[in-house]
Amino acid sequence: MRHGKTINHLGRTNSHRDAMLQNMAVSLIVNKRINTTLAKAKALRKFVEPIITKSKSDNTHSRRTVFSYLQDKEAVKILFGDVATKVAERPGGYTRIIKTGFRLGDAAEMCMIELVDYNELLLGEGKEKKAKNTRRSRAKKPGAAKTAAKAEAADNAEEAATA
Repeated sequence: MRHGKTINHLGRTNSHRDAMLQNMAVSLIVNKRINTTLAKAKALRKFVEPIITKSKSDNTHSRRTVFSYLQDKEAVKILFGDVATKVAERPGGYTRIIKTGFRLGDAAEMCMIELVDYNELLLGEGKEKKAKNTRRSRAKKPGAAKTAAKAEAADNAEEAATA
């Protein structure tokens, strides 16, 4: 029975599980997004969110504490530099898990775990404003050319008024 057992052991020994979570956390911090199974992603979320919270206060003690978890100088540098500035005002919930379906070989539920502030598609930073299309009408009838010219003049006057 698993009464009171809150940690998912993921079918590994303690040392193997710690090393795996450490490697996955470094990959997540460096690459901002990784693909893995849902169970591993949920375990990684519990592992990495307190580390990101620790990185908000940039002092020697927190850097040493985070380095003791990650054991990677480059990841610590990225975490305290780039990531900490983006999550400074966020009170928690630094990661997002998006389910991507089932793996072909063993039907394990796969997902993508990513840092929330780095998804340009959802943030809308990658979108540029589209230029306003001008309306064009087909001038096949002799009177239609005059109405098209009036509509175009009205659009130009409207643009001049807003500018």
